[in-house]
Amino acid sequence: MNAVGVIVEYNPFHNGHAFHIEEAKKYANADVVIAVMSGNFLQRGEPAIVSKWKRTEMALKAGVDIVFELPYVFATQQASTFAHGAVSILDAAGCYSLCFGSESGSIDSFYKTEIFLNQHNDTYQQQVKYFLEKGNSYPKATSLAYHTLAPADDLIDLSKPNNILGYQYIKAAHALNASVKIFTVTRKNANYHDPHFASETIASATSIRKALFTVDGTLESVRQYVPETTYRGLLEYKEQYGLFHDWELYWPYLKFRLIQMTPEQLKTIYEVEEGLENRILSSALESENFQQFMEKLKTKRYTWTRLQRTCVHILTNTTKQEMFMTENKATYLRLLGMTTTGREYLNKYKTDFSLPMISKVSAAKNSQLLLDIKASRIYAMGTSGYSQKKLLETEFKQPPIIVAK
Repeated sequence: MNAVGVIVEYNPFHNGHAFHIEEAKKYANADVVIAVMSGNFLQRGEPAIVSKWKRTEMALKAGVDIVFELPYVFATQQASTFAHGAVSILDAAGCYSLCFGSESGSIDSFYKTEIFLNQHNDTYQQQVKYFLEKGNSYPKATSLAYHTLAPADDLIDLSKPNNILGYQYIKAAHALNASVKIFTVTRKNANYHDPHFASETIASATSIRKALFTVDGTLESVRQYVPETTYRGLLEYKEQYGLFHDWELYWPYLKFRLIQMTPEQLKTIYEVEEGLENRILSSALESENFQQFMEKLKTKRYTWTRLQRTCVHILTNTTKQEMFMTENKATYLRLLGMTTTGREYLNKYKTDFSLPMISKVSAAKNSQLLLDIKASRIYAMGTSGYSQKKLLETEFKQPPIIVAK
């Protein structure tokens, strides 16, 4: 059975994701689609709008066959670390190929870009340092440094978010000596960060979330942009838990932690660097909600995304020591769900996997997994009463989801 891998967040699963899966299966001539999906907290430093279990169910009902969780230690990191963890999982699970969506749409351009940057690495790194010293954020500094090298027209634009991730997937595959063949498909219509609906059927996850959280936002307003299975899944989650998760739900907990901390204590938290602790503490005291806090905290040097990731680590009390102690690649495969086709693949090949597969967290002892469990418990605090109890219990009681296919 030929497996193609995808690296995803599905926040939520939408029509563009369905197109990506169809194209991935076609290009790879694949029998099985394996998704490595971020857990309850995401790469942009946000809580997922619905739990990883509901997002797994949506994915399985819309074309994915197996969902493995991308551990917290990778899911809430910058692109290079995110990619390293995700590619290591797909490689360990026997994926023949990896397909990602990009603004470029040409895999040759990605490989040429990698060769180009390797050839000019010393100059590139010097330029990155120069632009960082000018007060730019790291993503901005790398983009400016890249363009000072005058890349040719047949190289990729490294200011585009999906191009950046795709480039990091290729670098990770080479660093890990992974056997996966990598290819890309062009993103259809909507760009990654588009805040508005760009067509009649395709919209970015950003615009869908924005619509859901507006004052008059309804599920009906996003229905045409998601598969019917996603629409029903979102409806079920809203009925069961009474909400979709966003940062404002966690602001009281974040502020409660911050007003108890000294600058020295805050400096032990992962990604709190260069005096940022003082700005965080003063901004927290002056803010009434998360949006206001972030607006006070934001500077030219730190992107909104980087600051939100820092806030996630503060919220979950994830220290530098905890993150630095973990390996730079995944140490297990956490199975969240599968279709019957996916189960056939696992039964046939799991003994050949290069990492142990975990389906019950109660039976496992692993430092990366302990961070996942802690993050899931914090995520459950966004709800209340019986809903909170139920969400807390799912981490230990929920078996892998199985969808007939």
